[in-house]
Amino acid sequence: MRAAYEKTIVVQEDDLDELNHVNNVRYVQWIQDISKEHWITTAPKTMRKGVIWVVMHHDISYKNSAQLGDVINISTYIEKSRGATSIRIVEMQNAATDALLVRSSTEWCLLNEKSLKPTRISEEIKQVFG
Repeated sequence: MRAAYEKTIVVQEDDLDELNHVNNVRYVQWIQDISKEHWITTAPKTMRKGVIWVVMHHDISYKNSAQLGDVINISTYIEKSRGATSIRIVEMQNAATDALLVRSSTEWCLLNEKSLKPTRISEEIKQVFG
């Protein structure tokens, strides 16, 4: 079973575009935010030391829109890891209807914080997030 991380947010006025739906850029921000939160809250400080994650590729499917006041459940997990990269899935659902709003698959690369060169994802990291 995959180790998932979840959170709930409520759509605010600043999240909306000119159509009064959540702006696509905001969804991307939420994808980044929950990914970072999952790493920081799950990985011990010693595991996080000396490494950083960067995005290589986002694949985002926008399925339904969210509006002001909607409650959104966001979940994320690591689908697979190989070498220095991992694929992270993020899904956002309307809490009231369970309708899928957004599903993303993002390829992340683990870098050495000083050299900024890719570094292999350790078995320890894979176990914590697997």
